[in-house]
Amino acid sequence: MYGMEDMHEKMERLKTLLKEYGSVAVAFSGGVDSAFLLKVAHDVLGERCVAITVRSCVFPKREFLEAAAFCEREGVRQLVVDGDVFRIDGFAGNPIDRCYLCKRTILGLMVNAASAEGMSVVCEGSNVDDMGDYRPGLKAVSELGVQSPLRACGLEKREIRALSDELGLPTSAKPSFACLASRFPYGEEITEAKLGMVERAEDFLRDAGFGQVRVRIHGDMARIEVEPENLAEVLDMRERIVAELKGFGFSYVALDLQGYRTGSMNESKELSL
Repeated sequence: MYGMEDMHEKMERLKTLLKEYGSVAVAFSGGVDSAFLLKVAHDVLGERCVAITVRSCVFPKREFLEAAAFCEREGVRQLVVDGDVFRIDGFAGNPIDRCYLCKRTILGLMVNAASAEGMSVVCEGSNVDDMGDYRPGLKAVSELGVQSPLRACGLEKREIRALSDELGLPTSAKPSFACLASRFPYGEEITEAKLGMVERAEDFLRDAGFGQVRVRIHGDMARIEVEPENLAEVLDMRERIVAELKGFGFSYVALDLQGYRTGSMNESKELSL
């Protein structure tokens, strides 16, 4: 049963499972989970482990650069796959299964790249906690035969962070992240220009000291989510934040008083069914 084993026992199970795979290509975004998985896989398999990172407008440039720096630091060979999400039928219309459509295409590119490199298994970094929210992308993972070893070993986010810290990984305390398309309400058109607006707004707020932040986009309005304890700091910077975000193209800037929470766009998904 999940949560019943010591996290170090789960770590040993993970190492055993990775050895059984023989060779792996890790879908690597640079986030907490995929960085931990890549580190362990590379420690276990050496050159029989590669990282595959997608370069796309739905992933911020700073995340791409951090992923590249991580691979260089760890001595992991990194493959880069270009993914034009706007060539995916239906993506721009942002239907409720957008994540499935996108992930199936992008993972398909990764599977092809891994096969060309002779890697026997493609792994991705979802953990046990990812089972609690609406995540249609996990359907694509299953359909394409991509493995989820962290979930298979029962690892939770808090355990992955703790083990990452023990391994000295710079990602151990990194804020959670999801692709920029998740900032749009279902049914609202996604454009490259609006993705850029969100990326610049979130970069600005992170550079201003807000670690866990989301800028949700509703038409020409930005809805800012930060941790509840940081709400007062946003208000203290109100004039500067409004000026910056309007400069990025937003007409209105709002602060969500509920604060940051995972998958807040899913709270109203029933309206799009």
